[in-house]
Amino acid sequence: MSLPSASFAHNDISRSPKTSYIRLYASRSKAKSTADLVPGSKQALTSEVSRLEYGKSEAKMSAAVEWYRKEVAGLETRASGRVTPALLSPVRVELPGKGKDLVKLEEVATIGVRDGSTLIITVFEEHNLKTVEQALYAAKLPNIVPQKQDSRTIKIPIPRSLASSSCGMVVHSFSFRPTVEARNALTATAQRMAEDTRVQLRKIQQASVKKGDYKKHSVELEEFQKLADKNSAEVDKILAHMKKSTGAR
Repeated sequence: MSLPSASFAHNDISRSPKTSYIRLYASRSKAKSTADLVPGSKQALTSEVSRLEYGKSEAKMSAAVEWYRKEVAGLETRASGRVTPALLSPVRVELPGKGKDLVKLEEVATIGVRDGSTLIITVFEEHNLKTVEQALYAAKLPNIVPQKQDSRTIKIPIPRSLASSSCGMVVHSFSFRPTVEARNALTATAQRMAEDTRVQLRKIQQASVKKGDYKKHSVELEEFQKLADKNSAEVDKILAHMKKSTGAR
């Protein structure tokens, strides 16, 4: 009577390692497969060519947004009826020894207003005066003519009556107390320019995508779309700020 019992025990023991082995194998396989999964949004661009094209596209889009920022800064000053430091917000300064990295003007100088019609720039360090002056000219802002006063100061007189012509659209001159109609007209101009800039951003994106001939749902298509969306959102932000600051509809 003891033999069947011994045989049963033997068979049970012989199956135990096999059962344990199967569970261990399944566990390793599952861990390996999940570790290999990387969300598409976290994948890097897949080739050097696509990375180079992304860099070019990024630079072109940034240039388009900066152009719009400069134009709106001029329109905003006209619409507000005041001379404000915001007029110089598009200016970027290239400091010696910093490579190609550009900094905002307010990072190297203070910007004030004198008599309601003159901008006064005072650099923190004298050796940066010439660099700041060059940056003001490089920004190509309308009606901005820097005049050096001393080793640390630049003044910029702003005309009492201003006119602007952008993209073939002429804004008539008006005094420093613009009417509601004048402010709304300038805002409408900014809106049209915003749409032109968005169109330009889409063209840049489409040109880059066409060069790569990427597959549908590829990470490249996703990254270029994100880049375009990011810059388009910046355009919207600039326009919204102008509307808020001028009170135009």
